Amino acid sequence: MIRDIVIYGEPVLRTKGKQIEDIDDEVRALAADMLETMYEANGVGLAAQQVGQALQLTVIDVSDAESRPSRMWLAGEEVDPTEHMPLVLINPEVQFGDELELGTEGCLSFPEITAEITRPSRVKVAAQDLKGERIEFEAEGLLSRAVQHEVDHLNGILFIDRMSSAAKVSLAGRLKRLATESKKA
Repeated sequence: MIRDIVIYGEPVLRTKGKQIEDIDDEVRALAADMLETMYEANGVGLAAQQVGQALQLTVIDVSDAESRPSRMWLAGEEVDPTEHMPLVLINPEVQFGDELELGTEGCLSFPEITAEITRPSRVKVAAQDLKGERIEFEAEGLLSRAVQHEVDHLNGILFIDRMSSAAKVSLAGRLKRLATESKKA
């Protein structure tokens, strides 16, 4: 089922998600809905907060983003990330690499707004999957950026919080309009 995507201005986007203790049918249905919603919106990631649920759950699929490559390692061996998509990450924990890189980001909760954001180029991720099994991987490229962006959402942090001051100033009018429209809705 396609769900409405919460737009900037809604308080749930600033809410840290609760840990998921029991991966039950309700959580599995939410993850399936989130994937369907993300694909419908042509996104590469979606956090539970973006569909109004303050939970530690995100979905990611970078397999169609051919112009922005990703790299992935499982148990130290490089693998083809597209063979492991979509990812459903429950209660994810991230360790950040030391090297930083600048990259373009957008967000389904901020229609038509993009910005250059500096993030670590590589991450190590540990999470649970829908079976409750622990998954661990390392990522670079778009997959690394998507994981960081979505994990920020799970902690109530938005990509505008990572923008330069100049970018925030230049987008101030559009952000105010989005917040006002979301309050009217």
